[in-house]
Amino acid sequence: MSAEIEHLAWVAAKAGLLYATAIIGLRLGKRRILTELSPFDFVAAVALGAIVGRIPSASDADYLAGAVTLIAVLFAHAVVSRLRRYSSVARLVDQSPRILVARGKILEEGLRRSGLCRADVESLLRQHGVHEIGEVEYLILEEGGKISVVAGGAGAPPSQTDLFWDVTRGQTRREVDAGVAPT
Repeated sequence: MSAEIEHLAWVAAKAGLLYATAIIGLRLGKRRILTELSPFDFVAAVALGAIVGRIPSASDADYLAGAVTLIAVLFAHAVVSRLRRYSSVARLVDQSPRILVARGKILEEGLRRSGLCRADVESLLRQHGVHEIGEVEYLILEEGGKISVVAGGAGAPPSQTDLFWDVTRGQTRREVDAGVAPT
């Protein structure tokens, strides 16, 4: 075998081994990286892709170095995932949910802070089968980038047992009427 063919064979072998290592690591990581991507999940996914994509073709890096790097990223992700159970860490790592529509009114401040526009909200609502903005009690941009739509007319403010209490407790009727989102 020529040196070039041997090198290419080793590149392919490293790619396959790193791919298998990443799959095993992701399986052990309970697939958190593959579900809703929060910022720390996204960073881990991009890092894994960069490692798996670069190491096989890098002449100065062997499989073991790539595997150790891959495992280190997966380990760091697992540690951060577990530390998120503590509210102080969760506040640093996760974006809190943002209200985009409340009681049938688009909250311009929520849109601005989320980097969205009215057309984005209208599109999201259509995707959820909503025909009129007045049908929406709340439209919430969740931590992982998904959207929650709560349909219904303007009702009583949520109680502490309501799933939306944490998100809406800073929301007053005056803020909703003025179109201002909570901070």
